[in-house]
Amino acid sequence: MKAMRLHELEGPESLSYEDVPDPEPGSGEIVVRLRNAALNRRDVFVTQGQYPGAKPDALPIILGSDGSGEVATKGDGAEGPDEGNEVVINPSLYWGDNPKVPGKDYRILGLPDDGTYAQFVKVPTDHVFPKPSHLSHEEAAALPLAALTAYRALFTRGGLQEGETVLVPGVGSGVATFVVQMASAAGARVFVTSGSDEKLEKAKELGAEGGINYNSENWSRELKEMTGGVDLSVDHVGGEGFDALVSLAKPGSRIVTFGSTAGPKVTVVMPRIFLKWLDVFGTAMGSPEDFRSMLEFYEKHELHPVINETFSLEETSAAMNHMEEATGMGKIVLDIPA
Repeated sequence: MKAMRLHELEGPESLSYEDVPDPEPGSGEIVVRLRNAALNRRDVFVTQGQYPGAKPDALPIILGSDGSGEVATKGDGAEGPDEGNEVVINPSLYWGDNPKVPGKDYRILGLPDDGTYAQFVKVPTDHVFPKPSHLSHEEAAALPLAALTAYRALFTRGGLQEGETVLVPGVGSGVATFVVQMASAAGARVFVTSGSDEKLEKAKELGAEGGINYNSENWSRELKEMTGGVDLSVDHVGGEGFDALVSLAKPGSRIVTFGSTAGPKVTVVMPRIFLKWLDVFGTAMGSPEDFRSMLEFYEKHELHPVINETFSLEETSAAMNHMEEATGMGKIVLDIPA
């Protein structure tokens, strides 16, 4: 099969388009014939050696966590969808029995296991789910990692209720876009921030009620006036702006964090947290039940993910560079050759 393999930890240009053996399913495993895959920042970090487990002895590796296609072959004892059925892959492998936290065997598809930047991928049978019928393979491939993270942040951890006010800082990333879309569909009032006025307008098309450009000198004050206070902030930015989320929070409200694109260290005025009785939750990825519920949510509301741009599998390095430029909104998708 054709695949993009990483041979050195020197950035996206270290990926090589080459022929590799087709995966053979073991007991309880399924091989999926992929039609589309999608990018995540995790993949770029791996190419740069800036992700846990991204070491020379883990190479070569086929990256990619997101994928949609059809069941090609099944190993002994493999249940689940029949050969030829259209499926989408849950990349949150071996979560374990505790719905609150993953177990010791937990890992994400695409390192250390070969991932979806290939014509075929091998996964445990219980990690493939029927593709939502209203979605194309391109759209379904855009969902797994980012939409799973967004769903768990909003509902499992954030406890979002209809009518609440939600703030999504740094709209434009894949996960943030899913948060806006799902929160709006759930009946929340959604507000966003961005350094791009164009992204603010696109967020409104997805259901956001309003937004503020964080390059404005008094952006948090303007946002406070606009929202009247926030019930739930879902944050992937971190950095210096995190304290503003505390200021914007209503008493007894929640902040869910799943990223730190503006930096891993934050400065917070602590009394604002305990004197407001705030709950601050961390989250990452999600359980199999979260994944199932996310797919059901997309079917129930007939939602379609936002696609930023589509590249061929052979153009994966260029696709990663495009993602690093942070232009446009939504997911970057790969077309897998037949």
